[in-house]
Amino acid sequence: MQPIYQAFAADNPWSQILPEIAMVVLALALLMYDLFLKGERNRSGSIAIIGQLLIFCTLVMEGGRGEPGIHFGGLLENSPIGNFGRAFFVGCSILTSVLACTYLKRRLLARSEFHHITIIIAAAFMLLVQSHHFVLLFVALETATVGFYILVSYSRQSPLSLEAGLKYLILGALSSTILLFGSVLIYGAVGAGTNGLDAMNFSKIGGFVSMNQGDTLLRAGFLMIMAGLLFKVGALPFQIWIPDVYQGAPTPVTAYLSVASKSAGLLVMLQLLTGPFAAFQAFVTPLLSLIAILTIFFGNMSALSQRNVKRMLGLSGVAHAGYMLLGVIAAFHAPEMATKALFFYLVSYLLASYAVFGVMTWHAGKDDADQDLRSYIDFGEKQPVLSFILVVGLASLAGIPPLGGFIGKMLLFMAAYKAGLSTLLILAVVGVTISIYYYFGWMQEATFYFWKLKPEDEEKQKELEAKYPKPLCAGFVCTLVILTVATIAVGFFQGLIPVL
Repeated sequence: MQPIYQAFAADNPWSQILPEIAMVVLALALLMYDLFLKGERNRSGSIAIIGQLLIFCTLVMEGGRGEPGIHFGGLLENSPIGNFGRAFFVGCSILTSVLACTYLKRRLLARSEFHHITIIIAAAFMLLVQSHHFVLLFVALETATVGFYILVSYSRQSPLSLEAGLKYLILGALSSTILLFGSVLIYGAVGAGTNGLDAMNFSKIGGFVSMNQGDTLLRAGFLMIMAGLLFKVGALPFQIWIPDVYQGAPTPVTAYLSVASKSAGLLVMLQLLTGPFAAFQAFVTPLLSLIAILTIFFGNMSALSQRNVKRMLGLSGVAHAGYMLLGVIAAFHAPEMATKALFFYLVSYLLASYAVFGVMTWHAGKDDADQDLRSYIDFGEKQPVLSFILVVGLASLAGIPPLGGFIGKMLLFMAAYKAGLSTLLILAVVGVTISIYYYFGWMQEATFYFWKLKPEDEEKQKELEAKYPKPLCAGFVCTLVILTVATIAVGFFQGLIPVL
């Protein structure tokens, strides 16, 4: 047995996962700081942000690239999707920590532990998008999911946060069970057709699927895996958890779920459908097309009647998941163009989403679950800078030119057109048109002064502001300004995002 172990050890280039190791070390260092070095002022947020910025800069300078090929006994593969995902998820974690610093400053909640869990989730996602084996895929995905179980219910004084955590735990466990059972069916089918050696490796699965496309067990396992991933994405009919969880979770966690969790599910789906399950593309295209269109229309139509802004953004995120699924389908026929368009869309979605959620984090009172459109009346008059940031972020999410969100949608739709998805493209454009109504409704409330607060509402607002002061932190505002400037800049200079 020794030669086998030696062969595995020789294929373990630890430098390949140094960024992930650095993230875990940073997370552990935060706990040590909290235990031994914390003084009167808790600086865990600053330590988390600075440490992650160093890791992010290293990834960007190196292009996220490690040693090409498959490593660690077939568990991990260096690929363009993995290279993009590593920097993307570190960026999500940094911005979540920035938002959390403002959120936690006004609440009696543990700070170091929050940043610790945030970083661990990012490290798990980084490994997830590099996985080449279903064992690593499931372990990394569950590590991130368990972290989210904690973060969603982190505001334990809020009944809505606890309710959201319970709902996410139950439905998340159900989706994980479905995905795991699908993986077991794949293992059973591939192991029965071979000698059973390493039957969960993507390369072996890909070869077996290409020769046994009609195998019922394979198709059943594949569909269950897709169902588990569609839950993470928040696509129809697996979107039922989103409004309640997004509303009840702390706003920084809502932003993290909306961007990182959704993106992780999409990138893994893209990796599987262009990799080991590429032979099932023709089989799954009609199903994914139907899900994409229903997701777009359900998300947009449901958001039209929403007054709670967190629920509105949750439902709009469902619609965005539909647009992203359109990019995944287009990748079957125009892989390079669609993949780059999807990457650009994810980056523009990150910039706009964190800008909007950042304004919401600052604007929230003691319980941020109850923010509604009426609470933003006269916001532009009282906070012109934050109002401008909010308007740019919402306009980008709506796809208004010349912002980054518009370019992202345009590139995605061009890829769909090149792939011959004309019907899907037309319906997606209709969905974008519908979404403009509720995005502009929020922008109108925040920027026009035709509606004034009633005297009783004005008194109530003054009491809340006196009880829960909301000072502006320079670093926080600078971060939101950078996101806004980047959203505008990539609309004019797409080359600023190196995926194109």
